[in-house]
Amino acid sequence: MSWPGRLNLRYTRDGDRTIALDRHEGPLRVLQRLYPEGGAICHHVLVHPPGGIVGGDTLEIDATLEAGTHALVTTPGATRFYRSAGAAALQQVQARVAEGARLEWLPLETIAYRDCIAVNRMRFELAPGAEMIGWDLLALGLPAAGEPWERGRYEQHLELPDLWLERARIEADDRTLLDGPLGWAGRRVLGTMWFSGGSALGRDRASRLVELAREVIDASPLAMQAGVSALDGRLIVLRVLAERVEPAMQLLVAVRAAWRRQAWQLEPCPPRIWRT
Repeated sequence: MSWPGRLNLRYTRDGDRTIALDRHEGPLRVLQRLYPEGGAICHHVLVHPPGGIVGGDTLEIDATLEAGTHALVTTPGATRFYRSAGAAALQQVQARVAEGARLEWLPLETIAYRDCIAVNRMRFELAPGAEMIGWDLLALGLPAAGEPWERGRYEQHLELPDLWLERARIEADDRTLLDGPLGWAGRRVLGTMWFSGGSALGRDRASRLVELAREVIDASPLAMQAGVSALDGRLIVLRVLAERVEPAMQLLVAVRAAWRRQAWQLEPCPPRIWRT
């Protein structure tokens, strides 16, 4: 039996304040709406009380950010794709970010459990003048708990229309991809992070954001592989491969702080839920 969950988020501007409206169907909903940085920036914590997604389930998040708004969206814990008896489990995110709006898409990690059949789709439409910082952190299995990802399939779709489209299909028995030096190199955690704009970032600004990310990577004492590059005048992408979630997440959090200061002149203000 499938269990659908749908959540619609709309952010509007009221003077200097970002107003958030939400409407949900099923178990997916807003846990908290917070303003730790003042009224201009809305921190939204999304929660899925069942705790995981199984075959046949669908979770859909649809967000609209109107002009001049700023939303930070995160989660209190990992998204978990559990074992499937045959049907795929789907999570789908679609966001439209209007002129002058900013989106920070910062969920905690996604865990693919043994025997899952999972599909994760993300699409972010950025109007001219809109900008976003986003990340996706995927962990295959729970190796520290003695539960490797030995069987299953994970599909991912990440799109910024007319700018960036990634489609990945990961099979648990694809040893060339998972263990080869040109693939995951034996690691089981992959992080992808990006800074993007609906308009050109400017050469100097983009170069400085790349430089800051490389400084964070070089300063990290943790064992992992990471790199960053400007793929287009509107897009910067960072990749990290690690054996565990924690060092990869620490890197993403540090880069996000550096990018936020440089690009938006804002202090990091990490969501409180990350520390609970």
